Amino acid sequence: MSSTRTNTSGGGLGLASVLGIVFVVLKFVGVITWSWWWVLAPFWISAALWLLVLAVAGSILLAIRIADGRNPRRRAARALRNYGRSLR
Repeated sequence: MSSTRTNTSGGGLGLASVLGIVFVVLKFVGVITWSWWWVLAPFWISAALWLLVLAVAGSILLAIRIADGRNPRRRAARALRNYGRSLR
């Protein structure tokens, strides 16, 4: 029996890219008379959503870091206190 391998890559165009390309082609051909803002909307809306996701994730990580007390000065002071306690 021979074994065949299929090399598949996960890349490719997403829904927003395909939709954007279709809208641009339809605009150039003259099928739709939309404003260019709406023709290019799949591109800028998906980019805006990614930026929103990154901003929310960054805000959450920053809040966790602040709440967790990972300030280097606090960490050094805490380490010194713990070291002093261990000497007793």
